[in-house]
Amino acid sequence: MMTVLLPLSAGAADIDMQEYLFGHVGDSYEWHVTTIKEKPVCVYLPVIVHSKSTGWHCFSSRHIAEGETYEGFRIAHADEPHAGKIVEVQGSELVKPLDISITKNVFGLMFNSAVVLLIILLGARWYRKHDAVEEAPKGFAGLVEMLVTMVEDDIIKECVGKDYKRYSPYLLTAFFFIFINNLMGIIPFFPFGANITGNIAVTLVLALCTSVAVNVFGNKQYWKDILWPDVPIFLKAFPLMPVIEIIGIFTKPFSLMIRLFANILAGHVMLLGVVAVVFLTAELGTVMNAGLSVIAVVFGVFMDCLELLVAFLQAYVFTMLSSVFIGLSRQEPETE
Repeated sequence: MMTVLLPLSAGAADIDMQEYLFGHVGDSYEWHVTTIKEKPVCVYLPVIVHSKSTGWHCFSSRHIAEGETYEGFRIAHADEPHAGKIVEVQGSELVKPLDISITKNVFGLMFNSAVVLLIILLGARWYRKHDAVEEAPKGFAGLVEMLVTMVEDDIIKECVGKDYKRYSPYLLTAFFFIFINNLMGIIPFFPFGANITGNIAVTLVLALCTSVAVNVFGNKQYWKDILWPDVPIFLKAFPLMPVIEIIGIFTKPFSLMIRLFANILAGHVMLLGVVAVVFLTAELGTVMNAGLSVIAVVFGVFMDCLELLVAFLQAYVFTMLSSVFIGLSRQEPETE
């Protein structure tokens, strides 16, 4: 999932489970790789902030990694406002600057997006050099075609209907973006392992994109069914159905956002918890620690294999539900 390496000398008393779990699944200004002889090995990322009084600042997060103040900025402590974020020290006050830093999640998002783009371009390269009518793609191009064909024929075409080609670019992009980010989160070393789809901000944007595709491009019949549904007259006098349908406009993308976020985050936390058993039981004796460690390792490998299925399944489910919602917004009026 994330980078789950711990110092080999760590014992139960040395591990702060809250910091361990949320430090791996949360965002940060540096990328912690491992700890060697009680010294963290990190990849320090660029900090880019704008102060209303001193303008733009750009520096390495190395300067503020240990809680130090640099150029008037530092990371807020847990008991301070904006905890974990960069703040500007102005006398006794802490002011939140405009922060567009390249954090761990931002870097992971950029890296994984580049991987998605590379996969699609490499697949398209085969078609520029070959005649697909005369020759079937093989190898990597064949794998990409198989995934594209499966998503378009089994999900998009079936759920959206006759206008499916209009929405295929977005839905295919959403599928590959989620799938690749899920897979990258399973690889436990830099530059992989970032908790991208387990970040609610990312799933929020994906859900909003689906909401725009549904509500902005929905046809007249879609809005008629919401605002003036075909129900008995006495129900139209009490607009209960339109109220329910309008609430549904917001609950559908909300469910998309929460489902993807919760499933991926839960998988990360469960695997991290299993790995921590090896170190939490170190003080229980050699026999107890060895026995539980074997169980934890076996169970961890099983969960990692299961996460491969979850990575595909969550991308499939998000694409399918988005296609269903879009299809419902493109329905034509029934003719007798």
